[in-house]
Amino acid sequence: MSMTNQKRQTGGDDLYKQALDSLYKTLSDLDRARSRERQSLSREMDQIRGLIDKLETGRIDIVLLGEISTGKSALINALAGKKLAEVGVQGGVTKKALRVSWSTHTYKLPGLGRSVIELVDTPGLNEVGGRHRAELACTQAAAADLVLFVTDSDLNHLELSVFQRLIDVHKPVILVLNKSDLYTSRQLADLKNVLAERVRGMIPEENIVVTSADPMPRKYVMEMPDGTSREEVRKPPPRVDELRLRILEILEREGKALIALNCALFAEETSQRLRSLKMEMRAEEARRVILHFCVIKGAAVAFNPVPVADIAGGFASDAAMVAALGRIYGEDISLSSAGGLAVGIAKSAGWMALAEWATHAASHFVKALTLGAGTVLTALPQGMAAAYGSYLVGEAARYYFEHDCGWAGSSPRKVIRRIASDMDSQSVLAEIQRELLKRLEVRSNLPDVKALGEGIVRQVKKVLG
Repeated sequence: MSMTNQKRQTGGDDLYKQALDSLYKTLSDLDRARSRERQSLSREMDQIRGLIDKLETGRIDIVLLGEISTGKSALINALAGKKLAEVGVQGGVTKKALRVSWSTHTYKLPGLGRSVIELVDTPGLNEVGGRHRAELACTQAAAADLVLFVTDSDLNHLELSVFQRLIDVHKPVILVLNKSDLYTSRQLADLKNVLAERVRGMIPEENIVVTSADPMPRKYVMEMPDGTSREEVRKPPPRVDELRLRILEILEREGKALIALNCALFAEETSQRLRSLKMEMRAEEARRVILHFCVIKGAAVAFNPVPVADIAGGFASDAAMVAALGRIYGEDISLSSAGGLAVGIAKSAGWMALAEWATHAASHFVKALTLGAGTVLTALPQGMAAAYGSYLVGEAARYYFEHDCGWAGSSPRKVIRRIASDMDSQSVLAEIQRELLKRLEVRSNLPDVKALGEGIVRQVKKVLG
């Protein structure tokens, strides 16, 4: 083995180990997730386990991709040396991904004696009514270690678009010009030049390979021993040796690194998707917890006529809410620490000023709206103002836990200002009002939530600056 190949192999071994370690870490992170999260992410966990098995056994996935009737199935049969994939005259025979073992070769990944190569046939990209199958084909290609992009003519807009997408995600591609027996030598040379121009800068020219996987029958003139001749129709053998050689050259030069890189990229994409799904699930649960505590606090403030008790009870409720949010995000935070965080957020937001405004001004505000409709309706804006403030504290605490107990280079005040600015205030207030009314058991003659909400939001934004 040359020094260059030794370096490549060593580099490939390192990448291989890193990819495997990354997969095991991702799986470990998932195993530590809560039961409900693991159940929702079971498909992704199976994908990770599949990648681990792929690396440990050294399986190489070569996916054939292309439009309908370009001869992908015939190419698999020709490479394998036997009929493994069904071939149809009309095309469109392949309805789902077909995986077969390519056993007519002797290549093994270094250090992995069980290494196998599998050829994956996919549906055509442009089948009528076959959008789902085309998506399946592209999904298979995205997970491939090597893609054989099969065409039998110049590339059209769809083919070029898919080809470019593969290159954009750093997928190694061999462009296979199949059905070469349909062209004259001159036509074939011209077509290959056109294809080379189409994919210039995307793949090296040696990755454009000409094949004839299922040649058309031809007439042969047979010279007989007695000097006579006769015609005989025969089917020429497939011509795929150049492609077979190119595949094995690529694998010999960089097979292990190529597979490791592909798995690492796929694992990173999967990990990001898992993190996103976990955050979405936790955010939804956090939202329910925040609303629950907002309504509890709002109802308590609405029923309690003592301003100081309003504030003290409100912070106790906020502390319990922050502790509950911490548990959702895997932080075992004590009630006293949660209370400190809640108070810190509220002070940073100037919430003390807003609480005072809510306690002393809300009753006058609602009386003006309802023309003195009664003490229950007077309590409603007080409760809503307190609930809205608790909502802002809860959303800020959620941000804090989502960012690993930090403010991501910002400050609590800036975070709350951003939350208040970005959220749909009327929608939030309407939801808070609905829940509060259930607790207050108020059914009719209610103040308009839009007018009430605008007053509260205006004062919040004024306090926040």
